[in-house]
Amino acid sequence: MNVVKKPRLRLGQIVSMSVGFLGIQFGFALQNGNASRILQTFGADIEQLSLFWLAAPLTGMVIQPIVGHYSDRTWTRLGRRRPYFLAGALCSAVALVLMPNAAALTALLPSLWIGAGMLMIMDASFNVAMEPFRALVADKLPDEQRSVGYSVQSFLIGLGAVAGSWLPYILAEWVGVPKTAETGYIPDNVLFSFYIGGAVLLGAVLWTVVTTREYPPEALERFEAASGVEQPTGKRSGLWAIWRDFREMPPVMKQLGWVQFFSWFALFSMWVFTTPAIAQHVYGVRAGDTFSLRYADAGNWVGILFGVYNGVAAVYALALPLIARRMGTKGAHAVSLVAGGIALIAIYFIQDPRFLLLPMVGVGMAWGSILAMPYAILSGSIPARKMGVYMGIFNFFITFPQIVNGFFGGYLVKYAFGGQPIYSIMMAGVLLLVAAALVLRVKTAR
Repeated sequence: MNVVKKPRLRLGQIVSMSVGFLGIQFGFALQNGNASRILQTFGADIEQLSLFWLAAPLTGMVIQPIVGHYSDRTWTRLGRRRPYFLAGALCSAVALVLMPNAAALTALLPSLWIGAGMLMIMDASFNVAMEPFRALVADKLPDEQRSVGYSVQSFLIGLGAVAGSWLPYILAEWVGVPKTAETGYIPDNVLFSFYIGGAVLLGAVLWTVVTTREYPPEALERFEAASGVEQPTGKRSGLWAIWRDFREMPPVMKQLGWVQFFSWFALFSMWVFTTPAIAQHVYGVRAGDTFSLRYADAGNWVGILFGVYNGVAAVYALALPLIARRMGTKGAHAVSLVAGGIALIAIYFIQDPRFLLLPMVGVGMAWGSILAMPYAILSGSIPARKMGVYMGIFNFFITFPQIVNGFFGGYLVKYAFGGQPIYSIMMAGVLLLVAAALVLRVKTAR
């Protein structure tokens, strides 16, 4: 093979290799929009919600660096990233089916603990499937196409998330599937949404597995030899190598870590507390009244709101490469985070549920950028043979702030905010503004 520079890929090829991410985000959106509602139905108090949501960042912190490390070293008939896509998709699909059915399994354990356990399994499986998708973009695309690759990935993430977020509302309001259920049970519109989500997730990942080929190790060695990025020289192997790589992470990653900390602390607050915040602050539902029709309406409307911001993110992601060319990746990311911060703060001042659609535009801009720009900023500073493990280590700066929030977020709502989760949403807006200021201080080589 004489070519040392990675060939440019057609748009269709870039789309195909990220279609699986669409399916993963379909399932992830169902979880984000409905997990708090499901756990409250099974008996969780509002201050406990963030503790149960710790399943996602805890499993991600452990699994993603390990998956990244071993996917860098894997080579099978399916390549090195695709086996992880497939295994994660299979487990995720099973967890999506079982989580809302926890009440039917109470002969084993209380439904709350079964639901929380399925949430942890689901999160672990999502992490196994998601991490290699980031590395695959860097594996397959030359430097000049990576912003496009991550933006296409963000577009597909948004598309899948819109469908997943809106599905319970569509089934209830358009199809007529029941949206309430007996005490302690999940409504049918949520149940069927999770079944459909499992099927879509598995089918989308299979599309990527079947249609995408990976470069063999010898080709990647030629590409990285010509890349100009300093290559690692450490001898240590196995899991100890992850610790060595963590200590030797590029300076750009450390600087972006602070941006990620405040961004993801804010996102975690939004995902965990939006449903109870909207139910109490806008719909007038009493705290803990999770079985009323108004709470069901609030939960379904939050699904619509989440779908809107994901839809905005999908469209905005397509514009991000153009914005980044004019303002730079750091400038584009900062502007997007400011839009999201202002939008979350504005929710406090809205009383009509319909007007809540407006701040979702700003939230979508921030979300679309968070999914793409940090990786575009980072990828040019990482050696090719370490792409998987460093993308996994970078996930530490996503999971750690969620873990901190998970331990303290519920108690902040209960004791500092007087049981009013709307203030947690406002706090999230302020933190996005802090992240916007910090990203401008990141020092990149170009």
